[in-house]
Amino acid sequence: MRFENWLFPKIKEGQPTKYHWIVQHKDKFRLGKYTVTLEENVQIGSHCSIYSCSTIDDKSGPVTLKKNCRIGTHSVIMPGVTVGENTVIGAFSFVNTDIPADVVAYGVPARVIRKLSVEEKEKFSEGDN
Repeated sequence: MRFENWLFPKIKEGQPTKYHWIVQHKDKFRLGKYTVTLEENVQIGSHCSIYSCSTIDDKSGPVTLKKNCRIGTHSVIMPGVTVGENTVIGAFSFVNTDIPADVVAYGVPARVIRKLSVEEKEKFSEGDN
């Protein structure tokens, strides 16, 4: 399994972790609990931004990235959003509403483009075995 040896990184305010994450507001970041939940086998591309609080529109809420979902590089996930199990978010997407399970979504704002095929769903869930 690809993530078999994964370990929680040490997180320091505004400094890159060993996985090159930069977390601001470390005191409000909870990996797997409270404000950002990353379920099993979630993949997040480089330069993504995940917000549980927005200073521009005062929106806030937990972000949940469900099992096996994949977030393309440079995407933005806004407060209160859930991305469904096995879902693929295309690169450079702006996700400001919930995206259901088993779909491909992308754009600004992100919208569902198509459902995953049976073969794609099986491939994405192989990491469970």
